[in-house]
Amino acid sequence: MGQPAEKQRRATYADLEAVPPHKVAELVRGTLHVFPRPAPRHANAEGALLGELFGPFHRGRGGPGGWWILPEPELHFPDPEVPGEEEALVPDLAGWRRERMPELPETAYFALAPDWICEVPSPSTAAFDRNEKMPVYAREGVRHAWLVDPIARTLEIHVLGADRRWGPPVVHRDAARVRVAPFDAIELDLSVLWAK
Repeated sequence: MGQPAEKQRRATYADLEAVPPHKVAELVRGTLHVFPRPAPRHANAEGALLGELFGPFHRGRGGPGGWWILPEPELHFPDPEVPGEEEALVPDLAGWRRERMPELPETAYFALAPDWICEVPSPSTAAFDRNEKMPVYAREGVRHAWLVDPIARTLEIHVLGADRRWGPPVVHRDAARVRVAPFDAIELDLSVLWAK
């Protein structure tokens, strides 16, 4: 008879804190996921989208305001498998309506789920973003999720249903000019997201 398989130790927040600062680390269901920082096209898409949304929604310049739009916030959610433990996710961008979060927290993380997240998947993160993070965002009640792919040049929109499941995605491509919830108060020219 063979030896029984060793039970793998669940990662903790201390493991996440030990990851070198030049890496991105996230903790989902007791598993530590470590990725390299975004490649230039991905960083460009993230920065360009932040630039398009920050003025009108965060500052209220040329738009309605009423949002906190932040790059790479650390989100803490209760781990559903182990009481007292937490999951830690870092979306590329996230937004909170100020009516739900009037002030930024004093902590280095956010315990309140955002109203909107955006992920810019890369070949090394795409499966994790879709298969691990998107279900957590749905479970925690994030209403809107955008996936921006600078290689395929697509903006994929997901809206959470009342059953806490993502509805069918809507995909916009290339240089489309779109109005997309929750930021449909402005027209977004997708061509600004793709490196030229």
